[in-house]
Order: sequence, then C-alpha cells, then structure tokens
Amino acid sequence: MTADHPDQRAHTDEYRLRPGPLLDAVRSTPTALWNDSADPDELRQSIAFGGVGATCNPTIAYTCINQRKDVWLPRIAELAEEMPEATEAQIGWQVVRELSLQAAQLLEPAFEEHNGRNGRLSMQTDPRLARSATALADQAEEFSNLAKNIIVKIPATSVGVKAIEEATYRGVSVNVTVSFSVPQAVATGEAIERGLRRREAEGKDVSTMGPVVTLMVGRLDDWIKIVAKRDKLFLDPGHLEWAGIAAFKRTYQEFRERGLRARPLSAAFRNVMHWSELLGGDIVISPPFAWQQLINDSGYKVEPRIDVPVAPEIMRTLMGIPDFVRAYEPDGMTPEEFDTYGATVRTLRGFLQADADLDSLVRDVIMPQP
Repeated sequence: MTADHPDQRAHTDEYRLRPGPLLDAVRSTPTALWNDSADPDELRQSIAFGGVGATCNPTIAYTCINQRKDVWLPRIAELAEEMPEATEAQIGWQVVRELSLQAAQLLEPAFEEHNGRNGRLSMQTDPRLARSATALADQAEEFSNLAKNIIVKIPATSVGVKAIEEATYRGVSVNVTVSFSVPQAVATGEAIERGLRRREAEGKDVSTMGPVVTLMVGRLDDWIKIVAKRDKLFLDPGHLEWAGIAAFKRTYQEFRERGLRARPLSAAFRNVMHWSELLGGDIVISPPFAWQQLINDSGYKVEPRIDVPVAPEIMRTLMGIPDFVRAYEPDGMTPEEFDTYGATVRTLRGFLQADADLDSLVRDVIMPQP
C-alpha cells in the first residue's frame, strides 16, 4: 500500500472536468473526493468534479433503486424468474450487487491510476450479519471478489473489530462504517494494521490495498444534539455543529501519531464545514452529490484546515457533554461500549430498516397487491 499522495486529477478524458472548489481541492491537496452514492449518473458528474471513489449502503441502495424504478423494478421481476427459490432479501441483495458493479466499472480508470488507493466502490456487508464476525468476514471476502476495485464496509462494533482484522488479513480492502468516534476509529484502524501485518509476515502483497476508516461526522452531530435536548443543556446550539469535525481532526492526529496506514474518511454530511474544515489531510471526504453541487457552485477559496484546531470556546462546550467526551478521547469507550453508543444503535437500526424496505419493494414486484 503506497504512502504517496498521487495527483487527484480526474482520471479519464471520458468526463469533461468541471472547474470549481472541489477540483481545486483535489488538485492542490492530498484530500480525495468520493461520492456518497452509487447512482451512475451522479457518479459520472462527481468524477467530473475530481471524484475518485463512491459508496453504497442499504439506505443508499434503496434510494437509488427507488429513484430509478424504470430500470430496477423490471430487473427485480427478471431476477425472480431467474432465481425461483430465492428469498426477497436474496433478490434485493442481488440488485445491490448489480448496482454496485455498475458504479465500480466507472471507477476502474481511477483504480488503475492510483494503484488501488482510490477508484473503489464501497459495498456494505448485510447489517443482519452484524452479530457474527465470521459471517461478516466471509461476506466481505465474497464482495471483494466481485470486482478488483471493490472496498467493503464492516461496522465498528465489538464484533466488527474482529471481522475487520480477519477480512484485511484475507486481502479485503475494508471501509469501516457505523463509526462516529475517535475510539472506534483507533480500534478499527489498529485492527486493519494487524491484518496488514499478518499478511506481510506471510509474504502476501498489500501494495494495492486501500483501507479507509469512516467517521460519520454528521451522525455524531445528530446524536450530541439529541443528548443536549434530552439533558436540557443550556449552551450555544451552533457549537454542536462542530462535534463531528472535532472528532475527525483528533482521529487524523491519532492516525499520524500511531503510524496507521488506513485513511480516515468523512461521511454523513450535515453542513459544508464537513468538507471545508477537513481539507488538506491525506484523507477521503465523501459528500452526497447534492452537497458537491452546492460546494462547487459556491466560489469558495480552498484553504487547508485539517490542522486548524476547533475554537477553544466551542471545545469547552463540547467537553462539557459526557457523550461527546466518550467520542473524542481515544480511550473514551471500549469495543463492547461501541455497541450501545447512541449513534451506533440509531444507525444500525436505520440500516436494518432500509433492508426491510428493500424486501418490501421486492415483495411488491413479485407479489403485487391484488
């Protein structure tokens, strides 16, 4: 796995570059842009902004399928005929595979240009497998083998930490997900490092692997706001917009100090600072396409800010909230405590609901209401 910072220029002449802050950022800093959607039309436009990656999860997949019913509902009907004994879930996940592979193909030029460090499409393991490290690692390996540029999402839970190390050892490039805090990022970054070292000790190649550790910065903001309201805290509500930013900056610092090779990835946007305040690091930022359009039309002047500390008065507010302290300090939670952290529970439940929604959509195609 290379440690250099390749030029993030758009990787193919197939797409006309669209000048603006996004392209300026990927050209002038080591920060990579990925698209937080596997929709092929959005991804093509993101590539024109300098995007070199994309992501999918149960919620994103359901949204993409729902937005393109003219394409996917007929395909679901075909799959039901091709797979007569398949469950609704098996048919739905086959659609997710096909959607993901379409997006992965668009990213192959970037994958070749960046030697596997970018140009990857993230597929997420089934959240219904979250209780079994073996099942998660097995599915991660299966997804990784679907295309050379697949990266696989595994949740930052106590079980997930074990699966992340094992999948990395098997040669899977992992994208840690359901992750909101510095302790989750450090624990999973170290699990990836253990997996890489096990491979290296056996003479196995890691040069084209491209692991990342996601912090869902906006979902941490969401949780801290819920806690502040629940506990009737008297504070500046604007300060709560900085919780995810502060945790991400601390994560980037910890990764450098510990020599972890995985890159931190910022996702779950809630405001433009989730892009502007993190620029300049050897990281990935993955906004939804609508945010990319807003940013690129803004005229913002790119300024590296990853090493600029969050203002002291904001940090004083945040450090007065115990659930933020747990998320900010590297030893703020044990892996067992990851599982019950509010943002973790809310997000896993949301992904499980998206799975159920996809099952329902498949059911309406193969067993329509009379």
